This record gives sequence, C-alpha cells and structure tokens, in this order.
Amino acid sequence: MTAVLITGTSSGIGRATVRRLARRPDLTVYATARKVDAIADLADAGARLLPLDVTDEASMRAAVAAVEAAHGQVDVLINNAGYGEYGPVEETPMDRVRAQFETNVFGLARLTQLVLPGMRRAGRGRIVNVSSMGGRLVFPGGGYYHASKYAVEALSDALRQEVRPFGVHVAIIEPGLIRTGFGAVAASSLGAGAEPTGPYGRMVAAVDAAMAKSYRNPLLAAPPEAVARVIERSVVARRPRTRYLVTAAAWAMVHTRRLLGARLFDAVNRLQFR
Repeated sequence: MTAVLITGTSSGIGRATVRRLARRPDLTVYATARKVDAIADLADAGARLLPLDVTDEASMRAAVAAVEAAHGQVDVLINNAGYGEYGPVEETPMDRVRAQFETNVFGLARLTQLVLPGMRRAGRGRIVNVSSMGGRLVFPGGGYYHASKYAVEALSDALRQEVRPFGVHVAIIEPGLIRTGFGAVAASSLGAGAEPTGPYGRMVAAVDAAMAKSYRNPLLAAPPEAVARVIERSVVARRPRTRYLVTAAAWAMVHTRRLLGARLFDAVNRLQFR
C-alpha cells in the first residue's frame, strides 16, 4: 500500500482529492486539517485522519511520524494547504504577508524536509506541490499571493533536480480559477487591504468585480474535482510531468502572458482593471 499524506483537506481541492484517491485500493490516504472535526466525514470515504497545522512544527512532526510508524515512510506528499492574501503591495499589513508565506511556502518547505529522509531511505517517493497559474503570471492586487506561488515554483524546480538521484519525483499542479472558497477568502482580504477612498480604492474595486465575475463564469472556472483528477494522474504516473496546468482557460492565460511579454500583458491588465 502506498501511503499518501495530503494537507489542507477541509475544503475545495484537498477534499476532492481525498475523495478521489481514497477510492483506489492501492493507496492509503491520510487526510489532514488543523481540526480533525472538520474532516470527520472523509473517514467514511476511506481516508485516515490526522491533525496537521502547516504553521506548527510539532504538528508537522507528529503527522509525519504517525504515517512513518504505520508504513515506514510517506510515499506521496501532496502539499495542498494554502490561501490567497490579496491587497495592494503598499497597503497590505506585513503580519498578513508573513502569515501568507508561513502557510503557502514555509509550511510546504518544512513538511517536505520532514518526509524526505524516509523517502531517501526507501529509494522512492513523490512530492506533489499545488501551486497555481498565479505562479506563472501576475494580476494587480495579488502581489503577495503570486509571490508565494512563484516561490513554490522555484522551490519545486530546485527540489526536483536535487532529489531525482534518490528516486523521488516532484510535480507541480497549476490550477486556474477553481470554484472553491478561495475566491471568497481572496475577495475579503482584498477589501480589507485598502481604503475605498484611498489611492488604490478604484483599482481594488475593479479587481474585486473582475474576480467575482470570473469565478461565476463556467467557461473560466472549474470545480475542484477537475484538479483532483490531475493530482491523481501525477500520483500514479510512472514518470510524472514537471508541471500540470489545470483548465483550458489557465493554459490560454499562461501562454498568452508568455507570448505577449510583460509590457503588453500589463496593457491588457490596465484595460481590465482600470
């Protein structure tokens, strides 16, 4: 049995991934959240439950130790825990910026450090990092969120090269707009980060309106199950791809950004968010 440890499974992509992977007889899936009560129903789906807070060292150590005690090592780590902190770069309080990086980057990095010794001893392993199309392009109002996802991309690229000699594969999942609670959290942080009558008030209002409209558009936003399917492919593939863009809209936006270059992409954003 392959032991799979997934972070951030109380909602959205994490929850959908647990439900999908737990159906497979070849996987033992460990669903985690800060409060196990929030994921109690996932036990009925076939998952094992563990408390895990990716901003707490003792919590991360305990979760990894529990899986290793049962299986010898964590075979697959899916770093999914994360959220979006939105607001103007100038006006977003630094304590909120630090909290964003603690969850999206430092927790991911530390948990990876904790599982790698066991993977190296076993001579095999897989690390799947859930990034975002926002790790490949940037919209105004999301600087700190995008920065955290750019960091995940860079860490993953370095890690992939470092651990390959030990039989460990690293894959990056890059979802586009996904209909989860992410949009609501991002919108609430965006509204809290700038005064409506301040210098960024009009920009924030435009970004908020565009974000709400995009998440309602079925051609742009997909359900979390779409990401769960791709994560499953990255887990079971003999040789996983380095990157998986999820949704046609995400693919189009990422490659449009690459083709247009920075100046033209900025110009498009100015038209959308003016």
